[in-house]
Amino acid sequence: MPSDDGKYVAYGTSPSGSEISTLRVIETATGKLLSDQIERTRSSSIAWKLDDSGFYYTRYPKKGEVAEGQENYNRHAFYHALGSDPIKDPLIFGDGRDPQDWPDVDISNDGRWLLISVQVGWTKSELYLQDLKAGTPGVRITEGKEFLYNGEIVNGKIYITTNEDAPRYRAFVVDTGSPARPNWKEIIPQTDAILQSAGVVNGMLLAQYEQNATSQLKLFSIEGKPLGDVHLPAIGSVFGLGGKWNRKEAFFAFHSFTIPDSIYQIDLNDRRTALWSKVEAPGIDPSKYEVKQVWFNSKDGTRVPMFVFHKKGLELNGKNPTLLTAYGGFNVSLTPNFVGDRYLWLEHGGVFAVANLRGGAEFGEDWHRAGMLDKKQNVFDDFAAAAEFLIAGKYTDKDHLAIRGGSNGGLLMGAALTQHPELFRAVICQVPLLDMLRYQNFQIAKLWIPEYGSSDNPKQFEWLYAYSPYHHVKAGEEYPAILFMTADTDTRVDPMHAKKMAALMQSEAANGRRKERPILLRIDTKAGHGAGKPIAKQVEDLTDIYSFLFWQLGMK
Repeated sequence: MPSDDGKYVAYGTSPSGSEISTLRVIETATGKLLSDQIERTRSSSIAWKLDDSGFYYTRYPKKGEVAEGQENYNRHAFYHALGSDPIKDPLIFGDGRDPQDWPDVDISNDGRWLLISVQVGWTKSELYLQDLKAGTPGVRITEGKEFLYNGEIVNGKIYITTNEDAPRYRAFVVDTGSPARPNWKEIIPQTDAILQSAGVVNGMLLAQYEQNATSQLKLFSIEGKPLGDVHLPAIGSVFGLGGKWNRKEAFFAFHSFTIPDSIYQIDLNDRRTALWSKVEAPGIDPSKYEVKQVWFNSKDGTRVPMFVFHKKGLELNGKNPTLLTAYGGFNVSLTPNFVGDRYLWLEHGGVFAVANLRGGAEFGEDWHRAGMLDKKQNVFDDFAAAAEFLIAGKYTDKDHLAIRGGSNGGLLMGAALTQHPELFRAVICQVPLLDMLRYQNFQIAKLWIPEYGSSDNPKQFEWLYAYSPYHHVKAGEEYPAILFMTADTDTRVDPMHAKKMAALMQSEAANGRRKERPILLRIDTKAGHGAGKPIAKQVEDLTDIYSFLFWQLGMK
């Protein structure tokens, strides 16, 4: 995180992909590392003071500071003055709160106000406002309702984006001097598209929307009057948006299935965009490929979209090797993105498909909530319907259909292969959750109880047991070929899930020890959940993934 004038950058490093990071500060002009070193700053939120004298940040307790097993929780906000001893950093926020609360910090453009947003699961957040000049404690400006709120403070006003009574989100403004909820004024109403963010740039509001899993950018006056759209290079995804309240330019990062990661500059005077930088993709000619969005009906009749991507002119003969992926959870959208290794698959006659399941954010909070807690089975039904659509549409058949997913998507793979083993030939199940009766007892998984539930609750036990993949492995069942993948220092999803599932299936499945249709476990060393994985390890991972898929689907 750079300081306001760019003099310093605070950054974190973690060993072996563990995500247990240590925060350091570097001087940009000289490359000199400052003496400041703060441990236990996993995914730290940082807000610099405008004079570069220090920053507000979040960190976790060390072992011994809290009860055993609680050091992965209790994320609190502190203030650090450059050059001081981090052990003496004053606590700003978090004392006495629920250990699973997740605070983030942001400072106003005049340096007076600290806005603290607290995530409580994936359906609720709260906003707290602290007057740094007066030195008073943070005051909650939301009302404890089950909605999500994000805010930014510019020139004494708080601009808030929320799904409060608006599942597709809307925006409000309120004065910092009287921030109570009754004083909020709506400036951007809810529309058919999903409002993902709205930030102040050059005295205007730059808003990012998503509709049918693709991005839109729009400009509004500071009062919320529509000023027009910002041109995007194609149908695709904005995956980064930046600008400052006092600059006449803004930037956005963009990609699609056929456009590599690119950064565009927006001239805020005339809304024109220009390519600023891009990632080259040598040897790949995107014009040779086509993408279309198709829709299918899930088990309960819900219409669900899916992107299908393949080489132009490919004959759909009902036996094309097809790789289907999805996620379906945590309010995350799967939108078009550029991944170079997919072209290896496409060049060998493959079809690539991305299904936008319930549980994601593609159609707002209603879509998310339709795939969580007691409704999680909807996600698995959507995925099965996507596979059946691909087979019925002559893209592929059950002997040439493979599926791949990781993390919550790994849970999806586990449910798919135990509920519908007949639909798939091969499965890549990466860093997965699979034992849903015990998941909450490992690593940071208590954070996910608001999304999944917990078996400690008798009613929620029933939901979880109904689909928990580990508990639905059937002795003597013929399963697809499976490659379970995990890593020894994954501090997000414990490796125990993949290890015990692989052991059980190798012991109980009809093909558990069969060489031609195996159930394999791959454990990466000195690696974690995936973030920051070195290129060499990524190459090794992908080599094994595609070798396994090519072998199982008969591709040459």
